[in-house]
Amino acid sequence: QVQVAESGGGLVQPGGSLRLSCAVSGSGCRFVAMAWYRRAPGQQRELVALITTSGSTNCVDSVRGRFTISRDNAKNTVYLQMNNLKPEDTAVYYCYFPNDYWGQGTQVTVSS
Repeated sequence: QVQVAESGGGLVQPGGSLRLSCAVSGSGCRFVAMAWYRRAPGQQRELVALITTSGSTNCVDSVRGRFTISRDNAKNTVYLQMNNLKPEDTAVYYCYFPNDYWGQGTQVTVSS
């Protein structure tokens, strides 16, 4: 079975940086698109960034220029580099793997 596990969250001051990792196992070595989502307190889960099978990336406007998504297919791992973090980035971040596989989430808190 497919398992998805996020890591790298934590508490950081505004302007700081974090790098999230998402390790996928049981995927059968398939090349697939993957994505990072987040859910802030009291809000719906929203797409943050995605990466396609060809390596193309997209980020939502609120994080563009600050966040970078990347992947290492050989390691079945996806990363989210988050720079210049803001308090509004505080959320639980989830890694998505097709079809409808989710990790447990990793908490990111940005506070002074």
